[in-house]
Amino acid sequence: MPEGYYDAVLMDIMMPVMDGYQAARAIRGSGKKDAEMIPIIAIIANAFAEDKRKTMEAGMDAHLSKPLNVQELMDTIRKFCAGKQICQ
Repeated sequence: MPEGYYDAVLMDIMMPVMDGYQAARAIRGSGKKDAEMIPIIAIIANAFAEDKRKTMEAGMDAHLSKPLNVQELMDTIRKFCAGKQICQ
């Protein structure tokens, strides 16, 4: 995809081939200019401090626990996408 194509990534942690931690590290390490800046928001069933630490260590910007609170999700997206068309 071209640079700037995505405004944010909502990252599920429990995926079959590559977990969300590995995927976030792969995005951050891809060498693409926008890969270092794109917000990655973890969507995870666990809300323990250890889980939050792991998401941050993997290069994610936020950690949201399931079941998702829609208002919290929208606030988080707005925080990281301020000024982008998605948030208008």
